[in-house]
Amino acid sequence: MAQDIEYGILGAGQIGQAIARHLTRIGHRVVVANSRGPDSLADLVVALGARARAGTTADAAAAPVVFLTLTWSVLPGVLPNLAPWGGRIVVDATNPFIAENGGFRLLDLGERTSSEVVAEMLPGARLVKGFNTLPAAVLAADPEAAGGRRVVFVAGDDAPARKQVAALARAMGFAVVDLRGLGVGGGLQSAGGPLAGANFVKLG
Repeated sequence: MAQDIEYGILGAGQIGQAIARHLTRIGHRVVVANSRGPDSLADLVVALGARARAGTTADAAAAPVVFLTLTWSVLPGVLPNLAPWGGRIVVDATNPFIAENGGFRLLDLGERTSSEVVAEMLPGARLVKGFNTLPAAVLAADPEAAGGRRVVFVAGDDAPARKQVAALARAMGFAVVDLRGLGVGGGLQSAGGPLAGANFVKLG
């Protein structure tokens, strides 16, 4: 995968930071954005190093591959305001939790997976679900663990996009399990699904 691609990170929380660190570690450039603006990210981009810069949400969304790590509650206020996606890849690492009474509550989305809901907010994007099952601290750690490689899952209805994201995850050092389409695969790995929180290591 070409090293001169700049990847967008929409969301600068722990998951977004973990993904940004893995990308810069393997030589990629990243533009990181959050809902508070570039000035709030000065310390983070210094910590990430020379391959990282802060940008607006529009800057990050303009990248050919965008990692979506914003909290669920801000998605409706941010995503509809972005430019048309035009076939760019979005890796949906979100989970449908909202803050409530000092904790978090998992939303009931009925028959739809969370990524199917997100896809409706991203018309024209090639959506791939991924990087959402591991706790942030585990995702941020070295993918090589216990004599093997930590597993991430990918799902999406666009097979070439899914393949590209899987290749990127392998370049980061992860093992990848392809769960195919969003309807089934996205549901398996979404919060509340059987793979949510799964911390598997592939040996060999």
